[in-house]
Amino acid sequence: MNGPVLADSVRFAGDAVEILDRRVYPFEARWVRCATSEDVAVAIERMVTQSSGPLFAATAGLVLGAREARRDPPEEAAARLRAVGARLVATRPTNNHIRDAVEAVLSATVGEDSARLAGDELAAAVEAAARAHEDGYRARSAAVGEHAASLLGDGTRVLTHCWADAFLIATVRAAQAAGKRLEFVCTETRPYLQGARLTAATLVEMGYRPTLITDGMVAAALADGLADVALTAADRVTLDGHVINKVGTLGVALAAKASGIPFYALIDAPDPQAPTVRDVVIERRDGDEVLHVLGQRTAADGVTGYYPAFDVTPPHLVTRIVTEHGVHHPEELS
Repeated sequence: MNGPVLADSVRFAGDAVEILDRRVYPFEARWVRCATSEDVAVAIERMVTQSSGPLFAATAGLVLGAREARRDPPEEAAARLRAVGARLVATRPTNNHIRDAVEAVLSATVGEDSARLAGDELAAAVEAAARAHEDGYRARSAAVGEHAASLLGDGTRVLTHCWADAFLIATVRAAQAAGKRLEFVCTETRPYLQGARLTAATLVEMGYRPTLITDGMVAAALADGLADVALTAADRVTLDGHVINKVGTLGVALAAKASGIPFYALIDAPDPQAPTVRDVVIERRDGDEVLHVLGQRTAADGVTGYYPAFDVTPPHLVTRIVTEHGVHHPEELS
């Protein structure tokens, strides 16, 4: 693979899809084999892949769905593919990568203006539409990275939270191309430790030696001057400037505000279907997940867990939102 391993973590293997298991990476390079579109949906639900990984898993799932409909007549094949899309969208409702990928592929293949396709023709059309959406996302991510890197000077110490995936990789690449050397402080990101594993491992692959802190250390680390800026991805940004991201992001933004450092959120574009935060479903995961770390129970028996997977950072705590089109004040988005 070229570049960081996590930049290419969904692949086809014959008639199946293989998804790199981000729950165990980098300690183990384990690929989860998905023979059906339902297998892909279950893998997304079970957090085999996260961040932008579900986008690529969803497009792969649609390809499998089209192959599963090969023997159906056009109308039945279209209905089956739409059902596969609805199933994929329902797996993770907060991040709209899956929704947008599904809508793009379905619109291009079984939409009202599309030809009535079936069999191998439909499968080929879905593969082409999936590839086009993936390529578009990579191009948008590269643009986000260019704009984000423009905000960072040589030697900037960057605090990250969770795993910013393609946006982080693109930002680092753009900074390197501009001759800027950055430093990184990563939160561990409970309960799946994406920051400790995915972010830190990728930064090491790219030639850095990041500093790791626990989620509860953010305020202290910033007060001690460990970072100059806080930079996160966003799973969703509303048109009125609210940032929805991995739970704990609000705490990072509050700590950044208290310490007088900028907080930047990265996303390819705000969601036109979410004028306000009331239009976003915040995923609530099984509270049992916070009682374990990497498969090992860390809480006493009898304890109950609570796990909102995302939180909402209001516009007044956000210094700038970086999109593929540039750097914006939160109030400018609409």
